[in-house]
Amino acid sequence: MKKLLISAALSVAALPLVADEGMWQPHQLPSLKKELKKAGLKLNPNDLTELTEFPMGAIVSLGGCSAAFLSPQGLVATNHHCTYGSIQFNSTAENNLIEKGFLAKNLSEELKAAPGSRVYVTEQVSDVTNKVLNNIKENMSGIDRYKAIEKNRKALISGCESEAGYRCRVSAFHGGLEYYLIKQMEIKDVRLVYAPAGSIGKYGGDIDNWMWPRHTGDFSFYRAYVSKDGKPVEYSEDNVPYKPKHFLKVNANGVEEGDFVMIAGYPGSTNRYRTSVEVKNQFEWYYPTFRKLVHNYIDIIEKNAPEGSDARVKYASTLASLNNVEKNWGSMMESYGKGDFYQRKVVTESKLANWLDADKAMSQKHRSSIEALNALIEEDQKEQETEMKLWAMGRDALSSTAARLYRLALEKQKPDAEREPGYQERDMTRFKEGLKRFNRRWDEKVAKELYKFFVAEYATLPMDMRVKSFDKAMNIEETFNADNFAKTIDSMFSKTKLTDEAVRLAWMNKSVEDFKKSNDPFIQLAVATYDENYQRELKNKQRSGQFQQLRPKYMAAMIDFYAHLDKPIYADANSTLRVTYGNVKGYSPKDGIYATPFTTLEGLLAKHTGKEPFNSPAVQNKLIKDKAYGKYLNKKLNSVQVNYLTTVDITGGNSGSSTLNNRAEFVGLVFDGNYESIIGDWDYDPKLKRGIHVSSAYMLWVMENIDKATNLIDEMVIIR
Repeated sequence: MKKLLISAALSVAALPLVADEGMWQPHQLPSLKKELKKAGLKLNPNDLTELTEFPMGAIVSLGGCSAAFLSPQGLVATNHHCTYGSIQFNSTAENNLIEKGFLAKNLSEELKAAPGSRVYVTEQVSDVTNKVLNNIKENMSGIDRYKAIEKNRKALISGCESEAGYRCRVSAFHGGLEYYLIKQMEIKDVRLVYAPAGSIGKYGGDIDNWMWPRHTGDFSFYRAYVSKDGKPVEYSEDNVPYKPKHFLKVNANGVEEGDFVMIAGYPGSTNRYRTSVEVKNQFEWYYPTFRKLVHNYIDIIEKNAPEGSDARVKYASTLASLNNVEKNWGSMMESYGKGDFYQRKVVTESKLANWLDADKAMSQKHRSSIEALNALIEEDQKEQETEMKLWAMGRDALSSTAARLYRLALEKQKPDAEREPGYQERDMTRFKEGLKRFNRRWDEKVAKELYKFFVAEYATLPMDMRVKSFDKAMNIEETFNADNFAKTIDSMFSKTKLTDEAVRLAWMNKSVEDFKKSNDPFIQLAVATYDENYQRELKNKQRSGQFQQLRPKYMAAMIDFYAHLDKPIYADANSTLRVTYGNVKGYSPKDGIYATPFTTLEGLLAKHTGKEPFNSPAVQNKLIKDKAYGKYLNKKLNSVQVNYLTTVDITGGNSGSSTLNNRAEFVGLVFDGNYESIIGDWDYDPKLKRGIHVSSAYMLWVMENIDKATNLIDEMVIIR
């Protein structure tokens, strides 16, 4: 069953593969030697395959964003919006670091990042396909297949994590045709070092999001800390900065038009080999329907958390994410309506079918599995409206927290290896940190209004699609009355003790009997609805197991088809380390218009209105008017470059990825894509798809001239 996640979601590639397209696993780069050299790479592609060597050894994940070490003292560079949660966590209405920024002039001033913040250093990637699939039989039911694969994955992870300080996972590639075990050092002590003011780091706000020209200083710094003996441990005043084996040198000049660039990071999720049936459903039902849901979510928060209030600070990160999704999906629907993507997808499938018709061996190998997958997809889509409304209703923090705590009590009755992922001992630190974050991202008034609205939406479902135990517990079995339901919610919120951090943490150690005896209304709701929700979960796992059988077979067909066309093929993004490359290049968004690949300080000042989000700091405005470019002057631009465009192939999760030049020197951070390229997650178009980067020149200029962050510049190796 498709998961309803707010993310920059799925994608599909048209055939054949075009220049600059692809999110490549590092071990694939030698096979692209000719293409990389032609694009301008000066290094040997073979040197880019070693994860513990330069430059890949400097690239890290933040678990949702990408980053890199820029100094031998564990200084980590990433996007401002990637550290936004930590900036928010350390902010109050009286001391709003989102607005004014933050700089630690020495190690003792650095702030603890938000609970759960991590720096993951990938050290090893191993092919474990045979170990994951060694006992999988063709005639297994979906649920048995799901459980067997899950059991094998957990066993591999457990063995990998026997060494303290590491986080491991088994990731599927090509729909489950291949599996790789990824071993990462998990650095748990992460501290906020520097973030420019929001009027720089988020300049242009949601108005400029996905737009070009752009003038955003979307950068910030963390620092990774370990114990004195170099081990990853929890926060302690005795910890010392982590000393990475490799870090990137910073080229202060930025880039020039036509320069080769390479992005190394952790793109989140793409599905570039989905079928035309899925494409049509995604663009014509899923995106429009879910976008309305997101719009309602935003509207409720904004109405109930006024600007300047503590509630608005708590929901700032949530709003930023939701606004990004709404604009993203709006653009994708617009591009889909204007273009011929769906038609070209149908043509591609027609070519695949014709190839199978002409090759009897390939037809016998692939046709039946393709037909079976299409049937399963259509069956799955019948339940998507129910799943979406259940997802929205379940977003309530109190009811979801109670449900997770009760599930933990149930799972703890099992041996650790048999527990559901997320409830094993390896997950308890993260589980606890999630409970600690609750109060910094939750407001009672906002939460009530969200719950009331989305339960009312859920109540419009036909009775046979609803959760009967929930309806009974909330007294909405026969009819839904908004006023009566509001009284129920008011009562539940007034009686619950789960808003107290100490109470939440204490429930982690309670027994199942303790839960059943509790008089906390949200705990009671969790107990009452568990059995029915668990049966729905099993049904979803049955469906997932069926997809685990058919997706790999479909991808095997696509790989054979690509081989027939003599084209390389890359796996969909899945939050593992990938490399994409391209060149600094502008584009033509429409007839008669050409967008140059650079923006400058003068363009930034021209946008300044004095009102958010175009409220450039006065000190920056004066420097620009005085043409105080210093050593960051770009003579061709006669200014300092702020942002630039490249042809790299990126998606969600690439935020914070370091941009490297042809010698693997740091020349900036990718932070966004242009509006015309948003559908590029589905359909790569070399004429329109562009990545937007903040230039290393602007980063250093701001640090030196505005925030006086010379202590950080002195840490780095600067190439001028």
